[in-house]
Amino acid sequence: MTIRKLILATMVIINLIIISFGIIFTPSWFWLLLIPFPLLVLAFLNSFQTKHAILRNYPIVGYFRFFFESIRPEMRQYFWESDTDGRPFNRRQRSIVYQRAKNERETVAFGMQSDPQAIGNEWVAHSVFPCHIENHDLRTTVGNHLCKQPYSLSVFNVSAMSYGALSKTAIRALNKGAALQNFAHNTGEGGISPYHISGGDLIWQVGTGYFGCRNELGMFDSELFAEKATRPYVKMIEIKLSQGAKPGHGGILPAAKNTPEVAAIRHVVPGTDVMSPPAHSAFRSPDEMMHFIQHLRELSGYKPVGFKMCVGDKQEFIDICNAMLSTQIFPDFIAIDGSEGGTGAAPLEFTDNIGMPLYDALSFVTTTLIKFGVKKHIKLIVSSRIITGFDLLKVIALGADACYSARGMMFALGCIQALKCNEDVCPVGVATQKPQLYKALDVQDKYIRVAQFHRNTLRATVEIMEACGFKTLDDVSADKFFRKVDNIHTLSFQEIYFKDTGKLVNSHSAFEPQEF
Repeated sequence: MTIRKLILATMVIINLIIISFGIIFTPSWFWLLLIPFPLLVLAFLNSFQTKHAILRNYPIVGYFRFFFESIRPEMRQYFWESDTDGRPFNRRQRSIVYQRAKNERETVAFGMQSDPQAIGNEWVAHSVFPCHIENHDLRTTVGNHLCKQPYSLSVFNVSAMSYGALSKTAIRALNKGAALQNFAHNTGEGGISPYHISGGDLIWQVGTGYFGCRNELGMFDSELFAEKATRPYVKMIEIKLSQGAKPGHGGILPAAKNTPEVAAIRHVVPGTDVMSPPAHSAFRSPDEMMHFIQHLRELSGYKPVGFKMCVGDKQEFIDICNAMLSTQIFPDFIAIDGSEGGTGAAPLEFTDNIGMPLYDALSFVTTTLIKFGVKKHIKLIVSSRIITGFDLLKVIALGADACYSARGMMFALGCIQALKCNEDVCPVGVATQKPQLYKALDVQDKYIRVAQFHRNTLRATVEIMEACGFKTLDDVSADKFFRKVDNIHTLSFQEIYFKDTGKLVNSHSAFEPQEF
């Protein structure tokens, strides 16, 4: 007898026994049919359905498989995952953000938990003559000779996360935290919402959908852009070419998150899936892109304008550098996103298999800009898994001037890495548009945590700099950071990423311009 027949026979027998007892003894026995009779009907229906083979073969017990699979992420995270195993961020990384956001004790006891001999282990060389740094407010000035309103940017800022992807309470808390600690808040490509205007400086990201500055056909609208870009709280403009989690794909806003309010901000139809086009319609070539940058610079009152990209084809970036020289138009900054960047929703193949990882991309962009002789005009901002002071200093050693953090800031808001950002059921109210969920996120509490996470991360960054003898960010050098590359060899970042270019001490080092 097959399992299916055995289950059906068992359910039939149980129901017949209860019915017999109800007839022979008392009708009260019939109440017991409330459980086995529906199960018998369910088993019978599953035996003849054709969509789920497991339920056809195991009409009742097959549901246990779906139940245990549904709670697998939580079981793994809470019971079986070690402090250093989790992905994208392990428990040790999440905990340091929570501790710094809450201003709690962040020291650890008894020694390191990671294996210093493991391939991939990274460390920085300290100095026997540590220095002292008075100023913990680490900043860089963004704006070249073509810019009339340069901006003093913190080295640690809120990465691009749109209202719609995040809740209104999350956006407001991030912006208020940025205002309190004086760092910048990137709007994401969803445009400027009322919740972005809570006192914090904004970096307005303009994506391929031109949300907030588009006409009824979805094309770029100069008048709408100028009206918003000249507002005093908009400090920089960022043209989004691509992002690490889904390069070349465009953004996705699920219909469930596209409320009438979100739709009004973005100038789209509410209740529909909103797809950003993969490419811009306002320009089609590197030269046209440079002229578009200058156009936005003029429309914004000559504020800093740059672009964001995940590096793919190296030749395309070289072509962009050639366009800078031919047009003599230079972006004020370039934001580099690694393929390990995060997003609320993206196809698996794009998340796992497309785009260049951050360190490779950043070192390539740094070297290329210096070889072209244009790095002096351009600041580099990077994102992708940057949550600690060590993370921040590593990318500065590879040429970055400042950093974005998205998931780190989400952890500061209370994110528990439930991995449900694309389902509109975020249990802590960060990535959802459901009022019953986002109202649980208390803005007055969370914005303080965002500010404290920023402040304590910069404090930790300065402490590392002091231990290593780096008096300024310009002293942070690639030859002081090391990685275990195999069972025997450890190489410096200089040897790994800049071995063919000579010593790169920092992002302002000057190679002689070379022809490609």
